[in-house]
Amino acid sequence: MSLAAATRSEVTKQFTTSMWWILAIVLVAYVGFTASVLGFVFAASATGALGDAGPQFPSDGIAGTLYSAATSVGYVFPLLIGTLLVTGEFRHKTLTPTFLATPRRGTVLWAKILCGVVVGVLFGVIGIVASVGPAAGFVSGYGLDTELTSPDTWALLGRMLLAYVLWVLIGIGVGALVRNQVGAIVGVLVFTQFLEPVARAAASFVEGLSDATRFLPGAASDILVGASVFSVSPSGESGDALEWWVGGAVLLGYAVVFLVIGYLASWRRDVS
Repeated sequence: MSLAAATRSEVTKQFTTSMWWILAIVLVAYVGFTASVLGFVFAASATGALGDAGPQFPSDGIAGTLYSAATSVGYVFPLLIGTLLVTGEFRHKTLTPTFLATPRRGTVLWAKILCGVVVGVLFGVIGIVASVGPAAGFVSGYGLDTELTSPDTWALLGRMLLAYVLWVLIGIGVGALVRNQVGAIVGVLVFTQFLEPVARAAASFVEGLSDATRFLPGAASDILVGASVFSVSPSGESGDALEWWVGGAVLLGYAVVFLVIGYLASWRRDVS
């Protein structure tokens, strides 16, 4: 089977299951709720509507920061869908007929990567709409500039789309390396929701630790996007000073490493 046929097969398998749209619905709800809450707090604070009830955030760049909620809090969804794209085959034992139809396992993995790009773009668009819609509504409602006509904003959204694609590829690599679906999902959630956030929070108090934590996957994703709801402060200062392409290179590096190790260590092993 050719790569094009194998890719069509992977895309068909992915979109004939319910998992992708279930995760998409949760993504919209989670990112939309987060963007709405932060949109209200940030916009109200920047215009002084909250009075002395809390810190006053600067209005400059607030729109882009709110839009970045799609990646700042939503990156776990493309990571999960990429992981499930592979581990689902191990769990349901559909990988055996896949390998029988396409004996060249490298071709199958490349087909999953190309399918992952499609899924990443789709989830990226969904996540961006979920964050931009409510955030722009609150920003506009408080009389601030939504910046939707700015080329910088569209460049930001383009980098967010790229981040989603890279997160799916990392997920595919993780799924190829860790065959057990439950183990892979637990590992993803523990790292993204506990280990890295704790490490990044600790870097705020331990001198020099930020030099290492900025190269963690989530931090690299924020650098790639160029904005994050977690890095904004009332002073308007942002913690990351690296160029966006550095974050992209780091995130791509994670994807390549996981894919190569997954292929060499697990993908070529026998399947039942």
